Amino acid sequence: MLNTHPQYVTTVDGQNIHFLHVRSPEPGATPLVLLHGWPGGFVDFLDVIGPLADPRAHGGDPVDAFHLVVPSLPGFGFSTPLAGPGTGSTKMAELLVRLMARLGYQRYGVQGYDTGSWVGPEMGRQAPGQVIGVHLNALLTFPAGADGELDGLSEVEQRRWQAMQNFNDGYLQCNSKRPQTVTYGLHDSPVGQLAWIVEKFKELTDPEDGLPEESVDRDRMLTDVSLYWFTGTAGSAAQVYYEELAANDWGDAAAEESTWGASDDNQATAQPGRVPTGVLVSTKDVTIRRWAERDHRVVRWTELDRGGHFLAMEAPDLLVADVRDFFRPLR
Repeated sequence: MLNTHPQYVTTVDGQNIHFLHVRSPEPGATPLVLLHGWPGGFVDFLDVIGPLADPRAHGGDPVDAFHLVVPSLPGFGFSTPLAGPGTGSTKMAELLVRLMARLGYQRYGVQGYDTGSWVGPEMGRQAPGQVIGVHLNALLTFPAGADGELDGLSEVEQRRWQAMQNFNDGYLQCNSKRPQTVTYGLHDSPVGQLAWIVEKFKELTDPEDGLPEESVDRDRMLTDVSLYWFTGTAGSAAQVYYEELAANDWGDAAAEESTWGASDDNQATAQPGRVPTGVLVSTKDVTIRRWAERDHRVVRWTELDRGGHFLAMEAPDLLVADVRDFFRPLR
């Protein structure tokens, strides 16, 4: 199934980068990068490749077609081994901007979730003349420590902020502070690797009280876990958490402020992006609009009543529709 799509591996600045490159049959298609998160991979997007690349064949308008580049983020899957330390979201963005230039794309969009929601905006900051727009779901937003920023939150936003503070971040603490230590257990036991990842599918899919395979196809989850297992990338994929912690000097005080590991001081000094940004909020997201608009040039905001964190697998139709709508005026 994976081999039905054209796959390539290249080296950018010493880092191996694996990616799908699916060109649309429509000559006027817009290039689009699809960025996964942890514990995902390029397989997350298998259900949206067809509708995005060939909308004519899927009941859509051919003007909405995209040429797709779907990379495995450095350290994940076949984008290994890591070339060296420091491969956080900023470095990943730099590598992917160079990859798109190498492929000959001068204007393109970016869509990302989870880790991809950090890398995508950074691509826009580094290449604002090339990135026409950034579409995000599962975007994390944090308070910046400003007076009154928690005042006037809607009831929904208050629940999201409370959910963020109460989130069980055991996996995040392990990944960000001791990624190599936990790696040995995950690499040594396929059952351990399965449990480590399926727990997130259980917790972050919609509905939370259902079995994860009710939201995401069981074979798709097993494919995802298998790619971590067979490539031995439990540690290198977790490394991005460590790199972000180190790059932003978050540390223990930051962990006390937010179980998601964000520092108020560092968030307050982040430079807002200039590239038009669309934000898609699922039922499991904890995104706060005013904080997103502080950090990004948000021109489109969509709230969903179904679908969870892994939207490309849980509700691919909703993701495809919003991506099409967002990029249509930017092409």
